Amino acid sequence: MNMSRNHNIIAIFYGLRRWRFYRLATVLSLLATVLLLGISAAKASATEVIYSFAGDGDGEYADTDLAIDGVGNLYGSTVLGGDFGSGTVWQLAPSGNSWTHTVLYSFPSGPDGGEPYKGVTLDAEGNLYGTAVTGGSGSCEGGCGVVYKLTNSGETWTQTVIHAFTGGDDGSGPGARVALDAQGNVYGMTPTGGAFGLGTIYQLHPGANGNYTFKVIHSFTGGTDGSSGSAGKMVLRNGHLYGAATTGGAFGSGTVFELSPTQVGEWDFKTLYSFRGQPDGVFPYGALLFDRSGNIFGTTYYGGVNGIGAVYQLAPRPTGEWRERVLYSFAADGDGNSPISHLNFDSVGNLYGT
Repeated sequence: MNMSRNHNIIAIFYGLRRWRFYRLATVLSLLATVLLLGISAAKASATEVIYSFAGDGDGEYADTDLAIDGVGNLYGSTVLGGDFGSGTVWQLAPSGNSWTHTVLYSFPSGPDGGEPYKGVTLDAEGNLYGTAVTGGSGSCEGGCGVVYKLTNSGETWTQTVIHAFTGGDDGSGPGARVALDAQGNVYGMTPTGGAFGLGTIYQLHPGANGNYTFKVIHSFTGGTDGSSGSAGKMVLRNGHLYGAATTGGAFGSGTVFELSPTQVGEWDFKTLYSFRGQPDGVFPYGALLFDRSGNIFGTTYYGGVNGIGAVYQLAPRPTGEWRERVLYSFAADGDGNSPISHLNFDSVGNLYGT
């Protein structure tokens, strides 16, 4: 990978703070700018705006996935804005034909964290979990980031930092949405830090006293395993963890991986696929999606035939290997470029993304 591409990668993870210098109103739409993928074609779909951020106390720059609870409330985050300018966690509640926006928490930066990316994850009790790229503690400029929990007390929400990254072996700059298992363990990734400085995969185990025990379950080496964990939420499937690393791998263009638990409490790491570079995908930034047959779908920020992003599929083989094919290459002629979101299926198997 050339130096220019490396600078672009760094800019994606950290340069998004440039939005501080623009008073942009962020629009949340029901489908956003939607790409519909059928068998071999893509087309735009209509959108319905349900809320527009004003860029002040309600938040600004909503680089977020959406979580939905059992009564249809939507949850997400903004990187900036709020009472202190360091981001928010918010709720949109349906009310007839409209939606009511409520800021659940405004980040003050400092020990509580700041600049939360990619939204939150709900547990069975309605509590929210997420990450913030800055704040906390450690040697990083502005703090090394945190994993936080927002506890639902009915009328109020209480924020607790369950891990503050140091920038050492534990990692730094967590920008990925976290995953939760049935036992309440929290899983996530960092793009930097770790034993090799190239990011980590971590687990937070809940204790009886409300504290969490932090454990690094993989440190990226930059070799065939990849480097710099993506911003996508990892997928828990049959007790295994699946995710993507944006760089590294056999060809330096990123990987898709699997982590399998062992009987002694450790995790075995396996690279399922190494992206080969254009016309294959490059820099898998978003989350993965499984279908009922066990195929994996995802997007890459670069690569594809035109070098500006692709949608791909990984199909498992009986031999244990995975066969990859690019389903769609973005052309920048109205279909968009550089996808960063996770994909979703509709009832007939079409894929949607942004």
